[in-house]
Amino acid sequence: MTFKTTEIKINYLTSFQRKILQENLKKGVEDKYRQRIEIMLLADEGKSQTEICQLLGCCQATARHWIMMAKNGQAHRWNDRKIGRPKRVNEAYLERLKELVNHSPRDYGYSFRRWTAEWLSRHLAKEFDIKVSDRYINQLLKQMGLSTKPKAQKSENHHSASSNTNSLLIQDLSLKQPIQSEQLLSFNLPQAE
Repeated sequence: MTFKTTEIKINYLTSFQRKILQENLKKGVEDKYRQRIEIMLLADEGKSQTEICQLLGCCQATARHWIMMAKNGQAHRWNDRKIGRPKRVNEAYLERLKELVNHSPRDYGYSFRRWTAEWLSRHLAKEFDIKVSDRYINQLLKQMGLSTKPKAQKSENHHSASSNTNSLLIQDLSLKQPIQSEQLLSFNLPQAE
């Protein structure tokens, strides 16, 4: 009695997916991306995880991940996740952040008047291709002694009013010219005990 061994063809990939992956291999992609594609193509041919690791010299976890991507119909995502460490914030990034915070967003074509950490993050991601969270932007600003919150502006004429925090300053806003200190009315409010 003789047994025939036949290679099992798994077919995780559709013919379209297989064609696209093969075309990308021909174009010449980075080695790590090439490895992802080869793992999925080999798995589609029926190679086991162990065989794929031996053929390509990759680790079990990498092979397992990309085999699962092929099984789940996600072969088109071979280049979604970047390879390597994410880009880091550098001096140029920090200088630009400082510059942006000290200018109005309107100077850069935005319709709003005040930066938020979210918009700073978005703007800098476009310029530097470095994505960081709003929280990290706030942390960087704090380290630089900056903030997206508006500074309390002191009126030039405010000095004539009492420095007491319980004072009220009234002025005529309909005047077209700058207000003189004699045109201001100042009241000191009683403090609560």
